[in-house]
Amino acid sequence: MSGREHGHDPLLPHAVLPNSHITAPTQTHSNDELEVVPGFERENLQGWIPELASEADVRAVIEKAFDYRGDVTITRKDGSQVTGYLFDRRFGKTLDDSVIRLMLAASNERPTIPYSEIASIAFTGRDTAVGKSYEAWVKKYWEKREKGEKNISIEPEALE
Repeated sequence: MSGREHGHDPLLPHAVLPNSHITAPTQTHSNDELEVVPGFERENLQGWIPELASEADVRAVIEKAFDYRGDVTITRKDGSQVTGYLFDRRFGKTLDDSVIRLMLAASNERPTIPYSEIASIAFTGRDTAVGKSYEAWVKKYWEKREKGEKNISIEPEALE
């Protein structure tokens, strides 16, 4: 999960800032009201190559890449490229202090790349989450049932 389902703002660092006052959330809804939670629309980022014109652009696109369920291709400012799944990012005060980590499909390497070395990010891999929402699954289930199919399984589809 990306964290957005629980109200996490992806543009804010995960670390608690000094002198901040955190209070426990209060329950303002009954359990029955909390049973149905509205979802959010997932962006189709596959094939997107955003322009990274500012520090804010770099940070925002890295957050989208972190939520993306496919491989990304990072082009460094020296022209070298690395393709893998962005599984971790660490926030620092500057782009030099902030890093991403990738899992490479072809090896066990986990390269660490500072934000300051990133010239571009391309969403090159297939997003494995597209079409796999609960709503899509329920729709397929009811379509099969209306066609009269028997032994309709409520098991999820196999991951590839």
